[in-house]
Amino acid sequence: MSRDHLPCPLPGREGVLSRTLTKKLRTGRPLRKQRRKADQRAPRFAVPATLIDDRPAVVELRGRAGDWEGDLITGRSNRTAIATLVDRRTRFVRLVALPDGHGADQVHARLTEAMRDVPVTARMTLTWDQGAEMACHDRLAPLFSDGVFVAHRGSPWQRGTNENTTACSACRKGSDLSVHTAADLRAIEVRLNNRPRKTLGWRTPAELFADALTA
Repeated sequence: MSRDHLPCPLPGREGVLSRTLTKKLRTGRPLRKQRRKADQRAPRFAVPATLIDDRPAVVELRGRAGDWEGDLITGRSNRTAIATLVDRRTRFVRLVALPDGHGADQVHARLTEAMRDVPVTARMTLTWDQGAEMACHDRLAPLFSDGVFVAHRGSPWQRGTNENTTACSACRKGSDLSVHTAADLRAIEVRLNNRPRKTLGWRTPAELFADALTA
């Protein structure tokens, strides 16, 4: 293209599109807003949550049962969901049905029910992400002797045990999760918890968790 056919420079600051053109962009935004880094974002809950930075250091050692990581597996169009809980030490899994929705109140109620049959000695901490479903974290905290903690935004590796374990389940993200009955979830739990793991010296999560409860 010759210089005679180059487009005319747009009016305004150099490198900035004119208002006429920005209106045609998909976002309609003239400038991209600079986002803060994940570790600089504070949890946006009515009651401030405690970040993973303040979680007891013993949790990192995986030396005790009762330090849980949690998350939601969401279905198609986010209409359905299942809550997942994985113990960091033993990799023991709990799958929690959410038949009446996955808002904060529903998640709080269902997680409370799910943890009722877990002894107090195996309820030390819970680590979740900063999803809106965790807005009732302060009401869940009394269930765990050392409290509830949230990971930094956009940092799934801070809950890597949960991410890796539930990826092996039959409850696939984006599928219709309403087809899984409570009995289905129990069957999936049994399969996961009775699968020998190399990282556990080829023992099963169920064996290790049972041993931890009787120690």
